[in-house]
Amino acid sequence: MHPVVKLVSQRLALGLILLIAASVLIFVGTLILPGDVAQSILGQSATPEALANLREELGLNEPAVLRYFDWLFGALQGDLGTALTNGQDIATSIGRRLGNTLFLAFWAAVISVPLAIFLGLLAVRYRDRWPDKLISAVTLASISIPEFLIGYLLIYFVAVQLGWFSSVAMINDSMSLLEKLNAIALPVAVLTLVVLAHMMRMTRAAILNVMQSAYIETAELKGLTTFKVIARHAFPNAIAPIVNVVMLNLAYLVVGVVVIEVVFVYPGMGQYLVDHVSKRDVPVVQACGLIFAAVYIVLNMIADIVAILSNPRLRHPK
Repeated sequence: MHPVVKLVSQRLALGLILLIAASVLIFVGTLILPGDVAQSILGQSATPEALANLREELGLNEPAVLRYFDWLFGALQGDLGTALTNGQDIATSIGRRLGNTLFLAFWAAVISVPLAIFLGLLAVRYRDRWPDKLISAVTLASISIPEFLIGYLLIYFVAVQLGWFSSVAMINDSMSLLEKLNAIALPVAVLTLVVLAHMMRMTRAAILNVMQSAYIETAELKGLTTFKVIARHAFPNAIAPIVNVVMLNLAYLVVGVVVIEVVFVYPGMGQYLVDHVSKRDVPVVQACGLIFAAVYIVLNMIADIVAILSNPRLRHPK
């Protein structure tokens, strides 16, 4: 078997195993949560008979192993169950919310990924000079500040004081694309600042590592300008680590938006999860956790596969 095919198959198998393991952890984690689901639905005044009937109706009296496999096979078929608090179909509710989260993550990625790569190249081009030091200082500062604090600062100065954008990022299907972009401007700005720093610093580090190679010195001896050496020789050979860090940050944009969605009251997956955690709506928490885990694992798996395909020693084995 070709080394590339073998490694890609191994990554796919590992991704599937990790997803199953994540589903087990999510299910067990929700089982050991304190409190009683039936009690939280019926309230403290519920009679023991009513609680017992509801537990029987919800299948809470069945063995945990059977409940896990019922849940897993249902999820594989697109059936995520019904929310305990409002009786709505979870898959339908999550479909709308996931679309909103992906919309927010997409525009944050459209801005942050090209900007991070450009700033990384710029920092390498002016290494140890004031542009490099300025970019590094600003990105280090943005990494150090908690994202919720950045969000509240933008709300206070940009939304409240200047009145440029709304402090509440509410969108709906009746809004035009321009209206939606205006509504999500502040959360996109926060997400961009959060992931931009990490991607830029890793891009800079990856390119600087490649710049130590012998073929870079050969290119410089040929009289190529520094920018051409970086763009034509260093950057293409640093693609694998850059793609890895980009994918990790894209996973964060989808999975780690919970805080930002709560801060800006954005109708996405994060806000949906937080709302139902407080109500102890276990099926919703399980479904959201499984989707977040699947997104994170799939994006990391794509990064691994791209790294394999971009390795010339694997594509052309001797």
